[in-house]
Amino acid sequence: MPVTPPRNLLELFLGFLSIGARSFGGVMPWAHRVIVEERRWMSPEEFTATIGLCQFLPGPNVGNASIVLGKKWFGLKGSIVAFLGFFGLPFVWVIVLASLYADFATAPGVKPVVIGVAAAGAGLFIGTAIKLGKPLARRPAALVVIAGCFIAVGIGRVSMLIVIPVALLISYLLARRGLL
Repeated sequence: MPVTPPRNLLELFLGFLSIGARSFGGVMPWAHRVIVEERRWMSPEEFTATIGLCQFLPGPNVGNASIVLGKKWFGLKGSIVAFLGFFGLPFVWVIVLASLYADFATAPGVKPVVIGVAAAGAGLFIGTAIKLGKPLARRPAALVVIAGCFIAVGIGRVSMLIVIPVALLISYLLARRGLL
């Protein structure tokens, strides 16, 4: 099916509302599902490129993407509408859940539930990482950059403040040579 951006601000709002409303355990899997698979607003390659850009910006990746994509499709109004759609329900839920957790954190059974939710979130994150990597898998130079960043941050514990600019420079040089 062809890629078709949202037709109006209401569709944009409802799309990001559905991402925010379902993003328990991690937002990236839901963002990919809604934007790429369900609504087909972007191709997997476009989504990966947008998220890659938003990872370099301060703030939450998909929150940044809501602003970037809203602006791309509908200007400043689109940025505001997408942002409010994305963060509206999670804001309310976090306030309610934080209040409940403060009251019941020491109750038996709460800690295992929290650990289980964390494990589910990790699984969702790994699954989404694989989805994000698929469009890049056909580019050996991209796999080298991915592996280098993983080794530097995940194993070598090098600060992302160092890894990100270095990866950006290397990616730029590889792209200029037609390797990315």
